[in-house]
Amino acid sequence: MFMPVTSLAGIGPRLATLVEKAAGPHVVDLCWHCPCAIIDRRYAPVVAEARPGVVATMTLKVDKHVKPPNKRLPYKVFCSDDTGTLALVFFHAHEDYLRKTLPEGEIRVVSGTVEKFGQELQITHPDHIGTTGEIAKLQTVEPVYPLTTGLTLKVLSKAIRASLEMLPDLTEWIDPAYLEQQGWKPWRDAVLEVHAPEDEAALEPKAPIRQRLAYDELLANQLALALVRASMRRIKGRAIEGDGRLRAKIIEALPFRLTDSQEIASREIAADMAAPVRMLRLLQGDVGSGKTVVALLAMLIAVEAGGQAVMMAPTEILARQHLATIEPLARAVGVEIVLLTGRDKGKTRSAILEKLKSGEAALAVGTHALFQDDVEFKSLALAVIDEQHRFGVHQRLTLAAKGRAVDILVMTATPIPRTLMLTAYGDMDVSRLPDKPAGRLPIDTRVMPIERLDQVTMALKRSLDSGAQVYWVCPLVEESEVLDVAAAEERFDHLKGVFPDVVGLVHGRMKGKEKDAAMAAFSSGQTRILVATTVIEVGVDVTEATVMVIEHAERFGLAQLHQLRGRIGRGNNPSTCLLLYASPLTPAAQARLTIMRETDDGFRIAEEDLKLRGAGELLGTRQSGLPEFRLADLSVHGDLLAAARDDAALILNRDADLESERGQALRMLLYLFERDAAVKNLRSG
Repeated sequence: MFMPVTSLAGIGPRLATLVEKAAGPHVVDLCWHCPCAIIDRRYAPVVAEARPGVVATMTLKVDKHVKPPNKRLPYKVFCSDDTGTLALVFFHAHEDYLRKTLPEGEIRVVSGTVEKFGQELQITHPDHIGTTGEIAKLQTVEPVYPLTTGLTLKVLSKAIRASLEMLPDLTEWIDPAYLEQQGWKPWRDAVLEVHAPEDEAALEPKAPIRQRLAYDELLANQLALALVRASMRRIKGRAIEGDGRLRAKIIEALPFRLTDSQEIASREIAADMAAPVRMLRLLQGDVGSGKTVVALLAMLIAVEAGGQAVMMAPTEILARQHLATIEPLARAVGVEIVLLTGRDKGKTRSAILEKLKSGEAALAVGTHALFQDDVEFKSLALAVIDEQHRFGVHQRLTLAAKGRAVDILVMTATPIPRTLMLTAYGDMDVSRLPDKPAGRLPIDTRVMPIERLDQVTMALKRSLDSGAQVYWVCPLVEESEVLDVAAAEERFDHLKGVFPDVVGLVHGRMKGKEKDAAMAAFSSGQTRILVATTVIEVGVDVTEATVMVIEHAERFGLAQLHQLRGRIGRGNNPSTCLLLYASPLTPAAQARLTIMRETDDGFRIAEEDLKLRGAGELLGTRQSGLPEFRLADLSVHGDLLAAARDDAALILNRDADLESERGQALRMLLYLFERDAAVKNLRSG
């Protein structure tokens, strides 16, 4: 099943690239590549009754071939039955081939879409031509698969049929009672049947056959997470308890009271750290809900207990921002903190590493640089990882390996729907921060057509006169960062013409120092308008910024729009977010903009986003640590996910090493869905 697609007949290197793009690199990927539509060739009318616009399979006598006077005109083959005549039309035809396939005077079965051209009935480029002996093979329901440019349905269908012939018969891994209760077929039968849909209903995610395969995939996911969790739990933790002195000082020094949810989350974290098993907790809070303070309090427990703590962020901008929040508070209680990023080189870097190794620096903030082999800690007790979905599980484990039984706290400002929580973070306990800090004003969100750009620019002038600062986010262009940058530079030049001396620019292709300089100029108020690509999506904190303009908002996902909007409204002044769109809007884009106008509750936005986009796209899954599902659709299969989660827990309770007969079958399931890394977590290897 894991042979490359090139092992299939007719798939050479060029086609393999296309097949891989559409479905994946292995034979098994073709088995998971389910039909998205059908062509029903069972309609077999006589010529007089054939309906235009419908696919028909007709038995016809070939009357005559008519070659056109010049090559630009079509080649026609006239055919008939007792009720009338129909023309088969071919452009750029090869006469020899057509005369061989459609010999005059013979009977042929032809399948394709019937069209009416003037008074003439015709089929242009029939999909299939065969003899009367092949009628049963032609008169079927044909599955249609998602394709990619350059790949034809014929080629892909043939490759999928070949891969299905290689399907092994595997021992059943689903609990027999549950299988019977659901009325599901055995695995091999289900895979074969999903590729032979009889009608539109068979394509629905709720069709029993699709549910069966979705459950297999979700069970593999939940079992893998449960195994990782069990192996984490087996590694003995250490009880980390502080005396509370540093935390008390910090809470006193804060200019605001902790919200109820911050207090609850802090208690949950403290209890986890005090327990003798390793902590693996996710702190989920909406934009601006105060996660950094909760994380700092957790880090201070480690320091009070004589250990060290680190906080890791996905970008340098974000790491510096965390440092800016934490450093003054840490200094106030006499705790040394260092920043380590990829930019630190030579003597500076050596000095930082020495402080971490000797324990002189109790706290560290940084980027991936904290993972590197030469980074050593005297006594690392807690690792805080921010924006977890930007890092895979393996990176989480690498950082944990930097100390003895390190506790892990993961933070995300991306509100994640419950179903996704279970599939991505099933190995963690969760704390949520639903409240906004006191005094936060709601953001006035408006949606307007991009044609009103000039009015928006004039309105900016009024905002700038009143002392506001402005983010101007440029559109996403296809998948190209180069084009994104070009769009940002063009807008920067335009605004600079209107507001000389106060416009800055930041984008993903700038060097670190340039980005920092642009951000610092904006933070200090030296520049008042910051034109940016989505690099400012996460963690940028300028309290004076009260206006956000998002150009071509219809191109952004809901979660991303919500993240961007969260960059304003951080001070005490009212804030405005303008979403500019280009017509015509797709229904999904319209729905996204409407939701943005109606609510700023990140958790509701996340649930709506899942419904609108499906889980695959939700957090830009391909770049993240989130699982990709081929058969399960989390917006529909939530109930199956819950069942798979319970089942996984039950299985490991009874057979922790998957050694029983069903356990062995489940190992096969994990291999089948490439979750075999989880099998390595079993005690027996």
